[in-house]
Amino acid sequence: MQNRTPWIPQQPAPNRAEFDARLTVELAVVVTGARRRALRDGDRQIDTAHLLHSLIESDPEVRSAFEGGPQLAKVLGYLVQRSIGYGLRWQGSVEDSGAVPVVRDPDSAVRDAGVEGWSPSAASAMTEAHERAALRGDVRAGGLDLLAALAMDRECRAVEVLERAGVDAEQLAARIVGTSGQGRRGAGG
Repeated sequence: MQNRTPWIPQQPAPNRAEFDARLTVELAVVVTGARRRALRDGDRQIDTAHLLHSLIESDPEVRSAFEGGPQLAKVLGYLVQRSIGYGLRWQGSVEDSGAVPVVRDPDSAVRDAGVEGWSPSAASAMTEAHERAALRGDVRAGGLDLLAALAMDRECRAVEVLERAGVDAEQLAARIVGTSGQGRRGAGG
């Protein structure tokens, strides 16, 4: 008798106790959705495109950060193509934009984000989201914090999706951050 249950690769559960306590309820839903999407897609790690997809699907504030319905529809179109194995081909590869140094500080928020099971770029974006929240005095990061962090990493998969859909990631980040794009991470920094 054959087992008809599809094989789903094992993905280690991140250390979630401290990490989840630092997320808004909305962002916790995003992370859960990204984790589920990564497993369903057969990816070994949550990457920035998984986070972007889940953010757009579940956070109205994030959707309102875009320049309207047509732009948002194009971004979702690329993300859906990717999730069904058509279009952008990343499956089976680890996303690493270089935003996280190879030697990680063991006390960093990246560890709390559970580096295992997360791409380095996704873990870095979560750390950046927490830092953004802390700068404004919040203990919990929200969806716009994460969207800004994703949009500022020029080398991550989320930005590749945004740019293919015609979204200027730098302008998106600047709108969210309220600056002219200063403090960008990614290539060269």
